[in-house]
Amino acid sequence: MRIDLHTHSSASDGTDSPAELVGHAVAAGLDVVALTDHDTVSGYAEAVAARAGTALTLVTGAELSCQVEGISMHMLAYLFDPEDPELTRERELVRTDRFRRAEAMTERCRELGAPISWEQVRRIAGSGAVGRPHVASALVEAGVVPSVDAAFSSEWLANGGRADVRKREFDPFEAVRLVRAAGGVTVFAHPGAVKRGRTVSEQVIADLAAAGMDGVEVDHLDHDAETRERLRGLAGDLGLLVTGSSDYHGHRKAVRLGAETTAPEVYDAIVARATGAKPVTA
Repeated sequence: MRIDLHTHSSASDGTDSPAELVGHAVAAGLDVVALTDHDTVSGYAEAVAARAGTALTLVTGAELSCQVEGISMHMLAYLFDPEDPELTRERELVRTDRFRRAEAMTERCRELGAPISWEQVRRIAGSGAVGRPHVASALVEAGVVPSVDAAFSSEWLANGGRADVRKREFDPFEAVRLVRAAGGVTVFAHPGAVKRGRTVSEQVIADLAAAGMDGVEVDHLDHDAETRERLRGLAGDLGLLVTGSSDYHGHRKAVRLGAETTAPEVYDAIVARATGAKPVTA
């Protein structure tokens, strides 16, 4: 089985619609794909409808924006009840603040001399939740930087960069509690992605494991071989599941679906632990 448990659609900051993402997952030969848009499940119904008549298994999920000790991190949440009132309320507060942050970051870019506009950023985002990648795309359109990845530097949009603006984020321990209460499973996304900014300590990962976090995403394109080996060993010591995923964003990032995958036995363990929702299968 080929299993990719971290993808994004235009419901957040991907470029594929949820239906297009499902079609591309089928074309890529995936057996299981998780739609994990940032702080939202608004694309899930479209994805479910698109997979009808295919052999693809679809997993509901979200990537929750978190912060601990002043460091931003992301928590993947799988198979939770999408209508759980407490988790829904907190996700909506975070998602709404992403809009405010993107507008403020656009203005900071303008103050730094970048010829972009809020109207341009909104156009790029379309109907999706506006976020940093849309501001980054505007910088690319304006010729300020050569690529979206280049925009995520200290010169522009990286955490702590010149145009960065802080946003509301989950406390990761609260995120773990809320997702567990909603019947879901949590996996720390790309914990060793140092090029994105500061990363949390191994002690924080251990504390999150003690609080009920289920796994860590080890096989990710932002992790080199040494980082993967270190995280795999840490996961073994802490009894955490180890996942691998593409973190696909469509053409906004140069990564293909299924570039990294999760072992079938790990996927089975995630499904067995979840009580909030079940994968959608043929």
